[in-house]
Amino acid sequence: MEVSARIVTLELAETFVISRESNDTADSLIVEIRHSGVSGFGEAAPIERYAESVESALTYVEEHADALGDDPFALEEILARLPAREFAARAALDGALYDLQGKLLGQPVWRLLGLRRAGPPTSWTIWLGDPDEMARRAEKALDRFRRLKLKLGGRDGLDVERVRAVRAIAGELPLQVDVNEAWSLEEALEALPQLAALGVEYCEQPLPAGDTGGPELKERSPIPIYVDEDCGTLADVAACAERAHGINVKLAKSGGIREAMRMVHAARALGLGCMLGCMVESGLGISAGAQVASLFDHVDLDGNLLLAHDPWPGVPFVDGVQLPPEEPGLGVHAISAAR
Repeated sequence: MEVSARIVTLELAETFVISRESNDTADSLIVEIRHSGVSGFGEAAPIERYAESVESALTYVEEHADALGDDPFALEEILARLPAREFAARAALDGALYDLQGKLLGQPVWRLLGLRRAGPPTSWTIWLGDPDEMARRAEKALDRFRRLKLKLGGRDGLDVERVRAVRAIAGELPLQVDVNEAWSLEEALEALPQLAALGVEYCEQPLPAGDTGGPELKERSPIPIYVDEDCGTLADVAACAERAHGINVKLAKSGGIREAMRMVHAARALGLGCMLGCMVESGLGISAGAQVASLFDHVDLDGNLLLAHDPWPGVPFVDGVQLPPEEPGLGVHAISAAR
């Protein structure tokens, strides 16, 4: 198999703000694997939080291209040969191999995996801002989305007011919150009962990853706690059961579709809920996630919808659900190079 990769920059429609950073663009790595005259594509969306970058992902792909061998269906052998690091790059290789398999066999990936096509509706992310600003952004989304996820962690004492402002205009629409590690245990214990009273479904990563207060917060929280930064790969799942009611699986953290499926099965055995998340990604990365979305309780696959222009269109967005395409492989095709 022949492997190539290139870095692209994706433009966001608006500045994306969370508790630790704000961005107007996001860099991705597009990987192409060629076999028998057919190309499979995958996307890597590394972030600094996990000590990964598009440059380190590109280096990983280039250094280990020979490890892929000649059989695109030998996923277990291929992934075993790749070093267990640079998980966004591994996710791109994993996605490109699945895309290639589907194209060679003429089937979409979700069908190759024996899964249902449709998963739960995706949430729409309301990024961090002042309460009135977040309420205005939420109001614009009410006619397209069936649930909203609010970014919290402003460190200004206004997080509950942010949720209250959105609830006032969202009616009974399901709300979730993501704190991105910004609260202390004391802040979480103060805020969560108020969020429960506002009908918030769950709280994602309220404490810093590894915080010793995690088990206590799980025991005392009136709403489910889901962990994101605490849970990267299968090896993390068992420990998450001590500090959370559920895990957020992202292909860019786990290393791709294959590892994500392992994580779901392990989480179910431990009684954990499962959420499928994403980074800021084009339709190529989002399609890879959509292939396995039916395995999850909650879905947050809006990364491509945050872009000013998606260079890999083709993921159907129907009644709030990001459906995997019915075309072979991942089912999306590049229209032009991202700027």
